[in-house]
Amino acid sequence: MTEHNRAFIHHPGPSLGNLADLLEHRPVTVSAPCRIDFGGTLDLGSFYCALRRHSPITVNIALNQRTMVRLLPEEGDRIRISSRGISDMATGPGSDHVFESGGSAYDHPLGLMAVIVDYFGARGVHVDIDSASPPRSGLGGSSVAAVALIAALSRLGEKMGQTGRSRFQIVRLAHTLEQAMAGVCCGLQDHLAAAYGGANAWLWSGEPDAPFSRHALVPDRKLSALNPHLLVAYLGVTHVSGEVNQTWVNQFIRGEHRDLWREIVHLTHDFARAVSAFDFTRAADAMNQETAIRRTMTPHVLESMGEALVEAAVQTRCGARFTGAGAGGCLWAMGEADDISKLKEKWELLLARRPGAGLMACEVDGGMQWQDDEEV
Repeated sequence: MTEHNRAFIHHPGPSLGNLADLLEHRPVTVSAPCRIDFGGTLDLGSFYCALRRHSPITVNIALNQRTMVRLLPEEGDRIRISSRGISDMATGPGSDHVFESGGSAYDHPLGLMAVIVDYFGARGVHVDIDSASPPRSGLGGSSVAAVALIAALSRLGEKMGQTGRSRFQIVRLAHTLEQAMAGVCCGLQDHLAAAYGGANAWLWSGEPDAPFSRHALVPDRKLSALNPHLLVAYLGVTHVSGEVNQTWVNQFIRGEHRDLWREIVHLTHDFARAVSAFDFTRAADAMNQETAIRRTMTPHVLESMGEALVEAAVQTRCGARFTGAGAGGCLWAMGEADDISKLKEKWELLLARRPGAGLMACEVDGGMQWQDDEEV
């Protein structure tokens, strides 16, 4: 092998190096929103590739329960990662862990963040993560943090003369690293909502170079008009999405419930059209039909509180659906404004029965932002 070929094969790519001095003078902060969703699971390759001719889509709406990532200087070559809200359930409130640059194990609740820092070849950095959404609530927390961290490190690279990354590239990198560390198939929708914000339908084409396309359902200037039609509740128990998701994947691969998944695709399109037209009665109907199908396939997708909230929503002419893969976490509702007001009172009474449960103060939000509100 020639020296030329050897250098080409072993070229490591650009590295940020030790960031302590740079961050001492100018810390970097990026925030990104969480999301509620409809038609989740269709963003997994197992589903959208097989269902391609049916035009599978997922709808998500970004919420202002934002995750903030701040890069600060750290002593020596250490990588310190502290988190409030991302890994709390596994490590206790206010997790703080020091990783050795390029040498630490990644089987840690904050391992994904360490992988991202190592990918950029960064050292001497303290990654401080603060999530406004409850831990393991089904709102996409860890994926949101990954997107915000990659955006922050990418911007630092730009300031050092490296090529910047588009939102598309940030999403693809965040998804690639998260899926690699998870060891299972992961979806894209959490990363997309974090990066782009707003209310969007994502069409999954299955094309290698352009696996998705964005279709804005509501113009940015009208996003606030959705707020009176939405309600979000935390059920007081965390969700474990992997078990439910894996059940759906296994069923699908075995050929089970294919007709139901095609119906979910149809209902997601119907929901998207209804939201775009501000027809919340039609949107609620699509939500309730989709939730009923999911419960047929996996009855445990709703636990007891979730069942009570869904029943109250249906009785109040609203639609209700779990977030993510359900089985705890959050539940959200959509309907006409007057009906949502009535449902809010019912949900407050039901949620008061369980410690830790309650309504969340949420509004529809935009995408990634710097601290000075500059759109990334």
